[in-house]
Amino acid sequence: MKKAERIINDLLVDSFNKITAIEKDALKKGPLNDLTINELHAIEAVGVEGGTMTEIAKRLNVTLGTLTTTINHLVKKEYVERISSEEDRRIVKIVLTKKGKFAYRIHDRFHYVMIKNMLTDIDESEYEVLIRALGALDRFIKATYEKI
Repeated sequence: MKKAERIINDLLVDSFNKITAIEKDALKKGPLNDLTINELHAIEAVGVEGGTMTEIAKRLNVTLGTLTTTINHLVKKEYVERISSEEDRRIVKIVLTKKGKFAYRIHDRFHYVMIKNMLTDIDESEYEVLIRALGALDRFIKATYEKI
């Protein structure tokens, strides 16, 4: 591996690990201390518009069984609720409650601050290069994940 490649690798791995640690620490110490990191990411995947279990499972890249367990916990903790369709009772939409929207906003704010800080030392003319690089990484991850 070339020096630049090693540096990029180290930065990505270190950043991923620290982001996860920061999120876990913030959960333990903050107003969302009853949530796990997986539950918080499920709240993020439900988002402001909600969705069906299948849609949310795809966003999270998890099985319906895994998501069902997480959603059951979030329903008990009153972060999400299930709403049956008026037209077809088989269709159930998962939506955030007021408490869930609060959690979503806190987590969204963390990501916003993180990105703003990341971009402070980058000139706007360099954004396109960063977007292309992150896009290439995203395509690689998606293609690799689909093979699993």
